This record gives sequence, structure tokens and C-alpha cells, in this order.
Amino acid sequence: MIQKKALITGITGQDGSYLAEFLLEKGYEVWGLVRRTSLDPLLRLNGIKSRLKLRYGNLLDSYSIYKILEESRPDEIYNLAAQSDVAISFECPHETREVNYHGVGRLIHTIQDLRLNSKVYQASTSEMFGNYPGEIVNEQTPFNPQSPYAEAKVKAHLDYITNYRERYGMFLCSGFLFNHESPKRGKHFVTRKITHSMVKIKLGLQDSFSLGNLNARRDWGFAGDYVKAMWMILQQKTPRDYVIATGESHTVRDFVTKTAEALGMQINWEGEGLKEVGLVDGKPIVLVNEKFFRPKDVHKLCGDSSKARAELGWQPSVKLGELVKIMVAADLKKLEANSKT
Repeated sequence: MIQKKALITGITGQDGSYLAEFLLEKGYEVWGLVRRTSLDPLLRLNGIKSRLKLRYGNLLDSYSIYKILEESRPDEIYNLAAQSDVAISFECPHETREVNYHGVGRLIHTIQDLRLNSKVYQASTSEMFGNYPGEIVNEQTPFNPQSPYAEAKVKAHLDYITNYRERYGMFLCSGFLFNHESPKRGKHFVTRKITHSMVKIKLGLQDSFSLGNLNARRDWGFAGDYVKAMWMILQQKTPRDYVIATGESHTVRDFVTKTAEALGMQINWEGEGLKEVGLVDGKPIVLVNEKFFRPKDVHKLCGDSSKARAELGWQPSVKLGELVKIMVAADLKKLEANSKT
């Protein structure tokens, strides 16, 4: 049996590291494109680094894309590399467009130049739908991007994934993944900021922390479930796009409350708007700060993954309450270990 080869761009990120583990278990030869930074970009790959074929490069550099594709000639490509922080995309819109849009073009054009028959998964996002009409999003919902991040993702999907699939018959697919979290999520993302901060408060290492829009609603799932959907999408005979979501929507406030419950803390909410606070034993531990509000916010995201469930056989296995407990347990273990050293 011939061993399949997969290339993951963005392999050092949350999704990339989970996907690499999953593909190795499936018997793949796994290649990864790693963007060089001043920090150790390989921390999430501890335990599997020696089993991966890693090369430095990024989607801004056409030559590095060409080199790794020519060397690996992968059966499957998972394009997870991106400027993925929505808030930062307002601060760095040109960089966001250069990576999230033009980077996809460089990848697709290089595949063509090398005459590869690789199946390609493009990491699209629920943010592309923005503030949409109705209660839930499916594959037919019109795009309505509300950030430079979402705008670049929409343009990449339309100009490269949809257009090149139809024009050239390339096997190109988008997964419209709704929010998915894990202990590997960076602490600048709101869910991990919440669990990490509240664990520190529980351990007496911090007094309080601030958030933005507590009323924003998101459809949160577990990243480990969602990378399996990426693989399933590329195992189909026909390239199609899929919404991947739990179908349940919760507010940021709900996430804080569930985190408190996981830590055995009773949180009470008082006030409204910028004056709202979350109190534990009468002490304010959660504050609202307008600097954490986006210039244009998406008020609610909830996805209908019935197509993926019917055609792929995919379904989420981790509910929000369990996800929060997983993240809290990981933060507790890490912070308690650090406090003993």
C-alpha cells in the first residue's frame, strides 16, 4: 500500500498541530510549512516533531512554497496558514490581505505550475458570513464580511477555490469552520484568555481581567473534532464546500459562567454595558473594557452542519461544557506546575 503524503501550511497552529497528529495516526507522511519567528514556533508539535518533515517558509514567499511542493509532491494539501486574528486584521489589513488572499493565490498557482494533482483544503471561516439574516448559517447563506480578515477569506474563496475549481477542474474545497477551541488555543483568543485568567484568579495569581462584548454569540466546538472534518472533506470523490459547526450558540458571558462552574466558583453578573461586572464572593473579577470591542462586530454566529453530517458522516463529539472543562484542566495543570518550579 502506497503511503499518502500531506502538506499542512500553518502546521504550528492549533488546528495544524491537531491535524498533524491525526494524519500521522492515519499513516500519512506529513510535511509542514513553518513560518520562522523569534519565539519557538514548534511548541505545539512537541512529541511528534521527529515524525514530521518540516521546512521553513510562508505564504508571502513564492519560492518557499515552490520548494516544499516540488519536494513533497503531496496527495493532500491543508492550507491552514493565515493571519487568523480578527481584531488584529483591523490593525494590519494589508498584511491580512497579503497572507489570507494573495497567499492562497500563490499556493494554487504553484500547484498548477508543478502540474500536481493534489487535493486542497482551504481553511475558510464562519466570519465570512458576518451579520446574516435568519437564525443559522448553511452553505447557501450569502457572505457578509465584517472585518479585513473575513473580506480576505471571502475573496480567496471566490477567486481561487470556487473559480479555479470550476474553470480548471482542480480538487479545491473550503471548510467554513465555526469557532473551535482547545488547550492549544493562543491566550490572545477570548476563550483561552477566559480560562487562563480565571484559573489564575482561582490560584490567587491574578485579581481580575477585562473583556469586550459579553453579548457576542458564537458556535464553539472542539478543534480535535474539526480537523477530522477537514480530512473527511478531502476523502470525497467530488470537491464540495461544507459548514462545520455544532449548531449551538452561546454568549461570551455564558463561556465565562461555564468556566467559573468548572472551577467551583459562583459568578454573579451586575450592571449593563460597559459597567457590567462579574462578581465572585462580591469581588469584581470580570470587567468590560471598550478597547476590546471590534470596530465592526459580528453579533451572532451559529452553523448548520447538516450537509457535513449527511455526506461526510461527521458530527461533533464534545459539547461546550466538556470543552470548557478540558481547557480549564489543562490551564490548571500548567499553572500549578509553574508555581512549583
